[in-house]
Amino acid sequence: MHKGRVMVIGSANMDLVVRTARFPEIGETIIGESFATNPGGKGANQAAAAGKLGGKPRFLAKVGADAFGRELLHSLGVCGVDTGSVIVDPTLVSGVAVITVDSEGRNTIVVSPGANGHLYADEVEGEIEEVGPEILLAQLEVPLEAVEAAAAKLPADKLFILNPAPARDLPDSLLQRVDYLTPNETETEFLTGIRPVTDEDCLAAADKLFAKGVRNVVITLGEHGCFLATPQFGQRFPTLEVRPVDTTAAGDAFNGALAFFLSEGRDIDNAILLANVVGALSTQKTGAQSSMPTMREVREAASELL
Repeated sequence: MHKGRVMVIGSANMDLVVRTARFPEIGETIIGESFATNPGGKGANQAAAAGKLGGKPRFLAKVGADAFGRELLHSLGVCGVDTGSVIVDPTLVSGVAVITVDSEGRNTIVVSPGANGHLYADEVEGEIEEVGPEILLAQLEVPLEAVEAAAAKLPADKLFILNPAPARDLPDSLLQRVDYLTPNETETEFLTGIRPVTDEDCLAAADKLFAKGVRNVVITLGEHGCFLATPQFGQRFPTLEVRPVDTTAAGDAFNGALAFFLSEGRDIDNAILLANVVGALSTQKTGAQSSMPTMREVREAASELL
């Protein structure tokens, strides 16, 4: 298996979270109960997950030269992420997500992509060529053209993991470069028309993705673990039984951990089992990057599965 540097390409947002008893009606003003700013964005979260495990991943993204941009970079640095490929653009504002959470835990979210929407193909190609990652992990919160450019620039013998979130139509030319596609249940149904409930469902969905050129599929199934499908076989992997506190970044935790464990040279079965542990542990704390576990925490918890 590939061993070496992980690069994550994706978004970095500042989450602005207000908790309130109920959502306001249109035109109504209500008083909130609490407010917090939490560094987020799927790309940054996944890089943070790999970083806190000790992977020192390189993060490729774009932020503004504003207070949120500085805070996002600081948070990633604390998590052990190499931010040398983050482009700071003084003409743009950093991405933000405005989130309202009611007393029942439901939320409304408005995302303003800001600098995330201005990550360009030529910028991505230059960084891929300069860094030379062994493993590239991407999602879909930055322009699709940037992801396509990164995948095309990555040498054929390097590993490409694509987390197709948020769900959107993807060209076969991109899917044909994917070594591991990691959709959740909703994304799997969007891409294939099949809701992955049973193992047979997972295999049927994977077959549709194989027909488009994807090499391997890892379907994340929340508390039910995940399902690995290759052209030769399929297998479900369990996860830890936990009582979730906040599931916001569980998928990001899994993806960042999967890239990290594969970069260590572990086989895919072991990497998935450990990534499941990371995903489960991330639900035990609030927030996104702050919830990512360390390698010590993973070792202590992994004995239940290994």
